[in-house]
This record gives sequence, C-alpha cells and structure tokens, in this order.
Amino acid sequence: MSTLTSPAPAAVPSVGSGRPANVVPFVRQTLAGLRVLLVLTVLLGVAYPLAVTGVAQVALGWRADGSLVAADGSHVRAASDAVGSALVGQTFDGPRWFQPRPSVAGDGYDTLASGGSNLGPNNPDLVAEIDARRAAVAEREGVDPAFVPPDAVTASGSGLDPDVSPAYARLQVARVARENGLPVADVAALVERSVVGRDLGFLGEPRVSVLRLNLALRTMGS
Repeated sequence: MSTLTSPAPAAVPSVGSGRPANVVPFVRQTLAGLRVLLVLTVLLGVAYPLAVTGVAQVALGWRADGSLVAADGSHVRAASDAVGSALVGQTFDGPRWFQPRPSVAGDGYDTLASGGSNLGPNNPDLVAEIDARRAAVAEREGVDPAFVPPDAVTASGSGLDPDVSPAYARLQVARVARENGLPVADVAALVERSVVGRDLGFLGEPRVSVLRLNLALRTMGS
C-alpha cells in the first residue's frame, strides 16, 4: 500500500554575498531595456529622420526647403533669394497690391505664433471686429458692405493662409488697376488666370495665391 508524501520544497536560489535573490533578474531586465532604448533611439531618432530628410531633399527639394518663391516667380531654395513662401501668407503695404485675408497670428502671419483667435462665432468681440473689417474693406474697394466676401473679414485657423477666394481677388481688381494705371480688363484677366481649382477636382475650394498674383501684377506693371 503506497503512502502519500508531501512534495519536496522548491529549491531556493543560492544568493552570494548576501544579495537578495531578485537582484540578478532586475539587473538583466534593466540592461535589456537599455539595449532596446539604445537601438530604438538610433533607428527612430537618427536613421529614420535622416532617411526621410534625404528622400525629401532628393525627390521634393523645393517643397522640403519651404516652397520659397523668388521675385520672378521661380522656385528657389535659399532664403536670401526668396521674397516669400507659397505656403505662408504675408502682408503687402500700399493700395496698389492685392491684399490677403486678415491674420491674427502674432502681428500678422507670424509663423512662430500660428493660430486663430479662438473666439466663437457669436462672441461680441469677434462680431464687432468682423463688422469693422467689413466696413474698412467696403470703403477701400468702393463697394457696398454686403458684397464683401467672408474671407476678406475672417482670419484662417492657422493665421498663415496664403490664398484668398476668387471673389475677394475680383473685388480688388478695380482698385488695383486704378492704383497701377492699368486697364481693368487686363487686371481682371490676370486674376482669372491665377485661379487654382480644387485639388484633384473635388478637394477644397478654388483659390488665388496672393503672392503669385502680386508678382504677376508687378511684371505686368513693368
């Protein structure tokens, strides 16, 4: 007849120098974690950014360097040769130029302070500011305030939008033609040639780059 015996106790790991038994696994896990951290840092923090930068410089060099535009409208990659970026709006001083939409990014089109006002559509401060802008644009263009398009009185979410609607560009034709001593028909035709349609035929809205329009205007005036 067999007898039941209790199982032998598990072997206790030997511990040398008085160290706790869990010290060795902890050290091994820590070193493994450090190795993983080092490998991922090299791969994702060095190799991947360098690879993406290299591909961008080779395949899309102009875009990767900021989409800079020279005074003659050509693409340049050195900031010293550029008068602006195709991606960032800027102000144009004087009545002879087409004007962009308002910007509340810093003092206006500040790339270090990109953003909108964050005011709701019914905020009394925003409503008052829009009314003041509408009155100013209507007076500048010599039209009824009801004909001023929305993008002439509202800032974009980024504050850096380089484009205006075709309606706002057309609204400015008479003033620009008068200030530059050019036929209205010629300036109107220039605006129509500058209209860019929806991306892929259905994304976004038709738009006009204010920078490219003013560069073309300067060429026409000269």
